[in-house]
Amino acid sequence: MSHAWHALPVEQALAALEASPTGLAASDVAERQARHGFNRLPEPHRPGRVEIFLRQFASPLVIVLVVAGTIAALLGDYKDAGFIAAVVILDVVIGAVQEWRAEQSASSLREFLVAKARVIRDGAVSTIPSEQLVPGDIVLLESGDRVPADLRLLAVNELRLDEAFLTGESLPVHKTADPVAADAVAGDRRSLAYAGATVSTGRGRGLVFATGTDTEVGRIALASQADDGAKPPLVIRMERFARQVTIAVIAFGTVLGAISLARGMVPTEVFVFMIAMAVSAIPEGLPVAMTVALSLASRRMAARHVIVRRLDAVESLGSCTVVASDKTGTLTVNQQTVRTVVLPDGEALEVTGEGYRGEGDVGKGWRGEGELGGAREAALVLARAGLLCNEAALSRDASGTWTHSGDAMDVALLALAWKLGLDPESERRAHPLLGTIPFESVRRWAAVAHESPAGPQLALKGAVEEVVLHCDRIAGGGTFDAAAVVARAEALAAEGYRVLAVAGGDAPSCLPLDASALPPLAFLGLAAFIDPVRPEAPPAIATAQRAGVRVVMITGDHPLTSLSIARSLGLATTEAAVCTGVALRALGDPTGEAFRAAVMRGRVFARVAPEQKVQIVQALQAAGEFVAVTGDGVNDAPALRTANLGVAMGSGTDVARDTAAMIVTDDNIASIVAGIEEGRFAYANVRKVTLLLVSTGLAEMTLITATVVLALPLPLLAVQILWLNLVTNGIQDVALAFEAGEAGVMDRPPVKPSVGIFDKAMITQVLVSGVTMAVICFGAWVALLDAGTPEATARSMILALLVVMQSYHVFSCRSERRSAFRIPIRHNRLLVGGAAVALAIHVAATEWPLMQSLLGVEPLPLATWALIALLAAPVLLVMEAWKRWARRMVLPRTGD
Repeated sequence: MSHAWHALPVEQALAALEASPTGLAASDVAERQARHGFNRLPEPHRPGRVEIFLRQFASPLVIVLVVAGTIAALLGDYKDAGFIAAVVILDVVIGAVQEWRAEQSASSLREFLVAKARVIRDGAVSTIPSEQLVPGDIVLLESGDRVPADLRLLAVNELRLDEAFLTGESLPVHKTADPVAADAVAGDRRSLAYAGATVSTGRGRGLVFATGTDTEVGRIALASQADDGAKPPLVIRMERFARQVTIAVIAFGTVLGAISLARGMVPTEVFVFMIAMAVSAIPEGLPVAMTVALSLASRRMAARHVIVRRLDAVESLGSCTVVASDKTGTLTVNQQTVRTVVLPDGEALEVTGEGYRGEGDVGKGWRGEGELGGAREAALVLARAGLLCNEAALSRDASGTWTHSGDAMDVALLALAWKLGLDPESERRAHPLLGTIPFESVRRWAAVAHESPAGPQLALKGAVEEVVLHCDRIAGGGTFDAAAVVARAEALAAEGYRVLAVAGGDAPSCLPLDASALPPLAFLGLAAFIDPVRPEAPPAIATAQRAGVRVVMITGDHPLTSLSIARSLGLATTEAAVCTGVALRALGDPTGEAFRAAVMRGRVFARVAPEQKVQIVQALQAAGEFVAVTGDGVNDAPALRTANLGVAMGSGTDVARDTAAMIVTDDNIASIVAGIEEGRFAYANVRKVTLLLVSTGLAEMTLITATVVLALPLPLLAVQILWLNLVTNGIQDVALAFEAGEAGVMDRPPVKPSVGIFDKAMITQVLVSGVTMAVICFGAWVALLDAGTPEATARSMILALLVVMQSYHVFSCRSERRSAFRIPIRHNRLLVGGAAVALAIHVAATEWPLMQSLLGVEPLPLATWALIALLAAPVLLVMEAWKRWARRMVLPRTGD
């Protein structure tokens, strides 16, 4: 099976597989089925509910909580262990439900690659499930079919295949049964039909030489499942954060435990004290709040057409520094469009609108009527010839929906006709055909003879250099300059256009038509086609660039076409920004400095092979970039897997969707940029919650440390700290996770994954707020003890003080820079309710005997609550003062 099938003559290919043009016998099929297996792509591993649930425990913070809870249980502190177990279970349930929903959404997008195939077996044609194909089968293809396996074509009749999913080539490829050079690359193997390609036009018959994982698609699918890709940045940050918390807990616990033992404290009491330290240092509510923040962000992304398959990938888009985007279908509409019409006298009319719809203008402000004089008439003559010499269909139903079929260029010509006010079907009925000369790759033109009021007429369209050979005048009379027409076409091609020429004239008196004896014709003009950019793409790319995200185009298309599109998108202006696959190959080692430098300079990568796309991504990563790759084809799957974040198009192949961490359901780059914004919102909210929880933990730990050092009674019990961290504070941090995104998040560069959550800005804020709360609480604790207040009553007051402080502090945490008094409440009404509920729950706990016994708290009089509210207020005022100072000093801003 290692033959260069594209280079073998038909007879040798049949002989190599011991096959016959009349098909395999039933006995041969059974033997080959046993030897080669079914014609299926490898099924990706799809986690079930249990696996999704269990992998939530891999979160670094969850692991720390599990360890702390286990230690508490071993020491007999079942209350603390039970609290920790509750928060762990809550967190993993929320995360598992979200991931299961995302996986179900992704699975709903799957579709079978090929359902049926028409084959010749035992000399008869039959239709079978495509998975039953074996090497040696003879498959029949016709327009609209999906190629079911890799085929060596045996016979073709104007067969054209759409192979964009594999090669990136935006136009259908004309196929041949003749062998091609043995060293031809995949995109140039015109004698092969690859599994997954779609038949655009024509018919063909092919010999199956590879099925399942042996196909080109299958090999790429296997490679794309080789590894798990790079870790999301949030995972990297949380792992670092968990290590920092663990080190802090061990360090403080060891030092203070040693001090306590030296002062004669009973060892069991020291262990209980160390648990209290661990409980105060570990932000138990962070996993739940972070999961809620990411779940909310994933829902917002879904509303903006981005499905997140893994919860920890939500924030990844916000951290990306480079978006490596496929061209066809992502940056462009993937529909050929006539953009310019050059009339016989050289005048050019610009055509607006894009895609397979007859909506747009021809000429400035002209909508099919009005005055364009001779230009209008000349454009109508060209469009009428183009729609008559045409096998495609384009129509609009009563609801205004456009439907099409046929060759891309033919459909684009029909769209041009609609824009000029011509109804193709009405024109065809008014000009019935008298004869046709179909397009052939050798001839490179097609022609039809049709009736008209002036008698039989001929319409011809095709490659410019071939059509001009049949012209001796221009429409309306005048000298025809073939060299000038060819030069004009070459100039358009240099701008990235695909150009067809159209000619017409009187039909020969003798029918049927003879391709070798056409009469001289009149040149009717040129039609310049391009796959236009999505209207939303340029502003989306501009937003990404403003946000510090570099967008590069990676495509298998021609360099000139790619550069033209890049100019329209604002990605590049000169040829120096274009790097081709040939140029990259000439640089040698893809891990070398020369290769990396070329990649860092490039903005457009054209005519690149799938393996080169992977090398480009790896070079960007080696340069320190965090890379998001978009793609829809099988050829994109390896790069999607290699990237830090793979983003597949919803209309793309199953292989691409199964490989990616995110799926864009509307195939729109603007949705990807919206996802970047949502990712940044999510990260900002995680930082806000972290600030709230860690500052509380620092306050608790500082308070306990001070009392131990000064040999004072502990101001809080371990169960009280858990109550504060998980219940009262936990309600508020979850509410804080609902914070709406702040304006300006796309006006600053991304946060690199190497930068942890605990950057200078976060450390400063944690210290300011945490120390402020600790100082107030410590002063209150000392004052209460000096006044002779019973320890149980004093602890109840300190716990209440911390609860109220958090109700103030949570509003300060809504922004790391803006004043809490300038952020509208409507951006997060839930936060007001959350703070009120948290306070109400704590008040109720102090009044309920069962909770009094469990928490060791006492009811407090109203006057005491009023005093506590006054003592807690300075934390908000101090943070407001710090923010004001930070804004004036223009300190670095990492969060929001």
